[in-house]
Amino acid sequence: MANGGLARFSVRVVPPLPNEADRLYFRQLLAGRDFAVGDPVATQMLNFVYVIGDAVTKECVLVDPCYAVADLLRICTTAGYRVTGALATHYHPDHVGGDMYGHNLEGVRELLSKCPCKIHAQRPEAPWIQRITGCSASDLQLHDSGDVVKVGEIPITLIHTPGHTPGSQCFLVQDKLVSGDTLFLQGCGRTDLPGGDPRQLYLSLTQKLSKVPDSTVLYPGHLYDPRPFANLGDTRKTNFVFQPKSEAEWLSTFGN
Repeated sequence: MANGGLARFSVRVVPPLPNEADRLYFRQLLAGRDFAVGDPVATQMLNFVYVIGDAVTKECVLVDPCYAVADLLRICTTAGYRVTGALATHYHPDHVGGDMYGHNLEGVRELLSKCPCKIHAQRPEAPWIQRITGCSASDLQLHDSGDVVKVGEIPITLIHTPGHTPGSQCFLVQDKLVSGDTLFLQGCGRTDLPGGDPRQLYLSLTQKLSKVPDSTVLYPGHLYDPRPFANLGDTRKTNFVFQPKSEAEWLSTFGN
């Protein structure tokens, strides 16, 4: 499988605005605790939803809004923010809504009905999101790796990290990496579900994300560790998915 796209990718360094760190509004919300309280699926799945906003313009975007859209919008409104878009890490129903084992989960479709906006996704993920959520092509804003989405004046760099799904993506905003199911504090996303590819995930972890500095703080898609976030450099030292020394060794351990 050719990986020329990997060679062309680089993390775009966006020059900081004056006082940009003070302008960033960033909030990590745990399903079943901070919203969707009492929902047994949300409580079991332990998904994180993220709010990224500009404290000056009071605009924000939601990363992987799911389970209880009204709760998420209420949290944003109470904080004084207006939702202007959503970022989808990947198509799985516990991140964007849809049917999951007979449970119909709220997600981006319900968000659009309450708050018309665009769903930002990588191009390879578009047909999967449409199929799972029922959203139309016009509901999506499609991107390539390295694109930058701005919320107010806060830049968010989109990093295409295929493997868990064809169009999985991570979001780099200042010193924070929102990784969805590509990388957890311990472990990484499964590759045995439709669209999964273990070799692509290996390349995403070892080539795409290798360009993100160790000082970055990792914010995963699920609470699969007692810690809700951790330094990326420490994660590279302690997460067992980084222990194999070669692609062949990694695939023998984590391949399907």
